[in-house]
Amino acid sequence: MEALIALSAAFVVFILPTSLVWRLGRRARIPGWMMAVFILAGWLTLFSGWALSQRAQPFLFPDTSPCHGFDAAPVSQYFPPDSFCRHDDGELRTVNGQGAKSVFWAAAGVLAGVPAAATLARHRRRT
Repeated sequence: MEALIALSAAFVVFILPTSLVWRLGRRARIPGWMMAVFILAGWLTLFSGWALSQRAQPFLFPDTSPCHGFDAAPVSQYFPPDSFCRHDDGELRTVNGQGAKSVFWAAAGVLAGVPAAATLARHRRRT
């Protein structure tokens, strides 16, 4: 029964939105490679944003949280995604490196750029 619930959740969360976006793109006659890039960039943006915003939270392994041992409270910021430790002096210090933030922003840039490229490709095909 638990496996059926997990399979249903995976279907609703991952497969259904991906297939709907794919079908809408194919109906709009967007090239398949462009749709694949768009979907992969979307999932990468979503997962990297979630990881960046939840990194300081001690919900899974409290002893390995970046804020553990500093008497600091974890703070999450959802956009732009980042995690901080609020120290006793009130200062917020980020726990994410610049490389992880660059992955998020690169994926978000591709996610924003593909619809513009698809519009240009459709416009050029018509003329």
